[in-house]
Amino acid sequence: MFKINDNYLKLPGSYLFSTIAKKVSEFQAANPDKSVIRLGIGDVTQPLAPVIIDALHGAVDEMGKAETFHGYAPDLGYEFLRTAIAKNDYADRGCEITADEIFVSDGAKCDSGNIQEIFSVDNKIAVCDPVYPVYVDTNVMAGRTGTYDPKTEMWSDVIYMPCTADNNFAPELPKETPDLIYLCFPNNPTGATITKAQLQEWVDYANRVGAVIIYDAAYEAYISEPDVPHTIFECEGARTCAIELKSFSKNAGFTGTRLGYTVIPRDLKCGTVTLHSLWARRHGTKYNGAPYIQQRAGEAVYSPEGKVQLAKQVAYYMNNAKVIKEGLQEAGYTVSGGVNAPYIWLKTPEKMTSWEFFDYLLANANVVGTPGSGFGPSGEGYFRLTAFGTYENTVAALERIRKM
Repeated sequence: MFKINDNYLKLPGSYLFSTIAKKVSEFQAANPDKSVIRLGIGDVTQPLAPVIIDALHGAVDEMGKAETFHGYAPDLGYEFLRTAIAKNDYADRGCEITADEIFVSDGAKCDSGNIQEIFSVDNKIAVCDPVYPVYVDTNVMAGRTGTYDPKTEMWSDVIYMPCTADNNFAPELPKETPDLIYLCFPNNPTGATITKAQLQEWVDYANRVGAVIIYDAAYEAYISEPDVPHTIFECEGARTCAIELKSFSKNAGFTGTRLGYTVIPRDLKCGTVTLHSLWARRHGTKYNGAPYIQQRAGEAVYSPEGKVQLAKQVAYYMNNAKVIKEGLQEAGYTVSGGVNAPYIWLKTPEKMTSWEFFDYLLANANVVGTPGSGFGPSGEGYFRLTAFGTYENTVAALERIRKM
């Protein structure tokens, strides 16, 4: 008789955004006359930039001719894209990352879950709290998190690093020593950032205790302040302790196009074994590469025209963030985020729980957000709104909220 991976049975409920989708669907079925504005999931709404569309069309045309047709992609990704990434995202920022240390994939979400496969099950993870659910859930699936306590909403073998108003939503070094540390800055869900000096402390700590930092930099394009690092490899010593996850979803609108990459320096080792070689083996065995068409589109992101066009899109979303943040503040809410990130983190009013405020907002303003408790126990009493809607819907949502 076959057996299942019963670690899946340990997961409480369904995935956060699946639960939200179900609740919204039920509300719309019961209230077909209501127009719902979605500021919950971090999905973009602006169309792909013209230079990217041109690159997609050009690549499709190539696939229609025998002499320019492309089959399986190289394991790490096409050289043209990895070279563009190495130059623009790293060399131009003074970081020592080479093209052969970059692994192209179909997105950072997949990589953030899959990366834990190259580590032993008995490694202990540390996560910010609140945190992007995928980091924890995929480790639950692997059997790395211990048992779940419904009362505290915490796992016995996970080190939680509370990110609260008291510490400006930035984690402090944990008292218990972890093996794997998940960091995401600019942060999802709080929108918080840390300075280069603060990130250097984490790099120094990881090298000192022998931990690996898995650094999610999916939102670096939204950084506007000068002392906020765009990559962990701006820090001295990061090559011996850090893996970086990057995405084209938020900087270039590839949520539906799918493209990302992971950086693993060759200097990152466990004894004499390089993690680069382990990830290369996993990548080559379980993955056949992002499509050529998408990789050509990714290359266009780094063109002069691409940089100009995408900067305008980022500015569009950050203007939405400003509208949301200022509108909520004027309405009397306590708000953070929305400066270096497209997320606004607000304290729920009247001591409402996160899910109570979700229901209240949906029923009274017909606006969808994300309950903070869905990101971890320290998210209780908070709520996330995204700036990825259209400007018109963003303004309309704030008007509805003000009238509640």
